[in-house]
Amino acid sequence: MRERRVIQSARREREFEAFVAGASGRLLHAATLLTAEAPRDNPRARRLLILALAETYASWERLHGEDPYDLARRRLATRFAHTVWHRYGPLGRHRPAPGSVLSALAPQERLVLVLRLYEGVAEEQTAALLGLPADRVRGLCARATATLLHPPKGPAPAGPGAGVTPSSVVRGGALEGGGR
Repeated sequence: MRERRVIQSARREREFEAFVAGASGRLLHAATLLTAEAPRDNPRARRLLILALAETYASWERLHGEDPYDLARRRLATRFAHTVWHRYGPLGRHRPAPGSVLSALAPQERLVLVLRLYEGVAEEQTAALLGLPADRVRGLCARATATLLHPPKGPAPAGPGAGVTPSSVVRGGALEGGGR
């Protein structure tokens, strides 16, 4: 009996390691978009990913055919939303330091935009995941997209996000990512 548990535990660890090897890059990119940190300097995104993967590992045995990537993405999104809520209140008024194209968006707008456009999650699923009406998700996504396509007038930005055009954001620049 003990030997069987050891074998199952080893199998579970191998499966999870293979999942992390395949999915962690895309999940880290999503976390970096959520936190609006620079891709090479993203400690909050890395912490967010580690916590989401730890929760995913804790639920690994209970997946029973469920997509582990979907579970990890949900954990990532809910952990981000929870962190923003507790740190900055229900409206998430915190603005990250300039440098990311997405830093102009409120955290909730970034969350909806990343789920809808980068991850391709359906509007209804996004609404259910965030506990929001579908109309609210649609509005947040439209407002976020409009903000990115029509940034406020002012001096040209300098730094890591400089030179990024709104069309590059929508067509794959800032929201670019590989497959699972």
